[in-house]
Amino acid sequence: MKKINTFWNWFQDNNKTIQNLINEIPKNQKHICFWINKNLSYYCKEIDFIIVFPKNGNTKSELIITANGNPEYFNPVIDLIDNAPQLKNWKFTAFIQPTERIDKIIDGFDEPYIFHEITLKASELKFLPVEYHELSHKVDIVVFLKNYNLYCDTKTLQQAIFIIMQDIVGEKSLYQNINFVQLAQVPDNKEGLIQLYDFQLFLDNLNGVDLNNYFLKMWETVR
Repeated sequence: MKKINTFWNWFQDNNKTIQNLINEIPKNQKHICFWINKNLSYYCKEIDFIIVFPKNGNTKSELIITANGNPEYFNPVIDLIDNAPQLKNWKFTAFIQPTERIDKIIDGFDEPYIFHEITLKASELKFLPVEYHELSHKVDIVVFLKNYNLYCDTKTLQQAIFIIMQDIVGEKSLYQNINFVQLAQVPDNKEGLIQLYDFQLFLDNLNGVDLNNYFLKMWETVR
């Protein structure tokens, strides 16, 4: 508890400087971020932060504390946010939450994600479940990309897919429900493939399904 209080005391003392981060020159931004990370690491080295600045007339900045999807550090994230101070111009959030732009993704009007030489749109990604693990209640899935044969299976591409999935369903849900992700080229027969933006809907509908037969039949549709 002492480490939690130490971090929040420091944050309160510097919250105005942090909130003005977006208006600083790059050198000062780097310096401020260094000290946020440094003070956060005194509490827990394995968690990180994201700052979302106000827009559309909103006066509150948002500090998101993330475990980078590692369940071992979910509790430290929750404990830190549960003990956050009440500050007029700040909102404190545990974990990266699902995007609020899901309607744009469904309509195909979403902005592309750009990762070095890779450009992907969430609205164009599809997936298929291949196995359900009864003990962990997690699923293995294949994510299909239009240009997989062009990109090939690189570490950057894998990271890009996880970032997009995390944005769609949220950090905690992703790592509570996904066991393994394989990447593949979209097949000629697209019957049975599910839009990636419907992943949460897919999870919600799993209850009451004969999972093994269900997964087998879905996978056979694209063989």
